[in-house]
Amino acid sequence: MDDVWIPLVDEPIGGIVREIEEDDPGIRELVDSPRRLLAFRTFAYIRVGLVLGQLLVDHDLEPYDGTETWIEQMMRDPAHSAHVHAEVRAVAEEIAADPRYEGDEHLGPDDDARARFREFAKKQLGTE
Repeated sequence: MDDVWIPLVDEPIGGIVREIEEDDPGIRELVDSPRRLLAFRTFAYIRVGLVLGQLLVDHDLEPYDGTETWIEQMMRDPAHSAHVHAEVRAVAEEIAADPRYEGDEHLGPDDDARARFREFAKKQLGTE
């Protein structure tokens, strides 16, 4: 049977989480293993959806004129944007503190691998 890939989330929630993750390098440091990253993104998508839904219920929007979605309208408000960012950050912190992920292999090379690569590069480039 062929592998089937189904996206976990449709836009724009995935884009919001991705943008916050890119803008806040501390998040990537908190979720620095494949399992932590998967858990983080899964729960961040869910919780951002819940926060946005609650904001929609609690706040009136401008009449729809076809130029932007209700989520874009919500995220334009700095207080709402900060609330969503705080929620994403909270998810990362909760995943980082979860003892089930202790001992997981980190994403990317460790310091020893970086040092070996630098030595290799120096030899290849003749800058040693």
